[in-house]
Amino acid sequence: MGWVEILGFVTGAVCVWLAARENVWNFPVGIVNTGLFLVLFTSAGLYANAGLQVVYLVLNGLGWYWWLRGGQDKGVLEVRRTPRTVWVVGAVAVVVLTAGLTVLLSSASVAPFWDSLTTSLSLVAQLMMGRKWLGSWAVWIVTDVLLVGLYASQGLYLTAVLYALFIGLCVQGARRWRRALPAPAEPLETVAVG
Repeated sequence: MGWVEILGFVTGAVCVWLAARENVWNFPVGIVNTGLFLVLFTSAGLYANAGLQVVYLVLNGLGWYWWLRGGQDKGVLEVRRTPRTVWVVGAVAVVVLTAGLTVLLSSASVAPFWDSLTTSLSLVAQLMMGRKWLGSWAVWIVTDVLLVGLYASQGLYLTAVLYALFIGLCVQGARRWRRALPAPAEPLETVAVG
């Protein structure tokens, strides 16, 4: 465990804590966090997870913009339910990305399938979070459970603990975001004629 892992732990915890509270500052903190984890995962031989950090830099920038300007009339984005089509597209994307990355990393990564699967799930979860879809938290929980095992298996114990804490923060985030959903529209009453 070195200073990069410790700083990654701190910035990662702060980032998820801020996201659970719908605080837009989760994105700049997330940018710092991705730089730290890029260094950590590259040195640990988890190349898909390292490459994911580069993509996270872009997704954090997009999410930052979407949260501030992606709502109605280019205003603040509101929490919304995840559209059904997003679940289907997300599942297909995870399968295709996992298969492709597993083949690509079969001789480079220390755990090609798990590295690829967690990377694919993370991409889908981050895109969903950037759009403030409630379902992002469910995808993050599944991803974090898998990442705890992956990181522990590679001796990244502090990072594994961080991802275990993320699971609790994700549950908290899901609850908060569920309460932030707009109230459903009242159905119009039907008037009996006759």
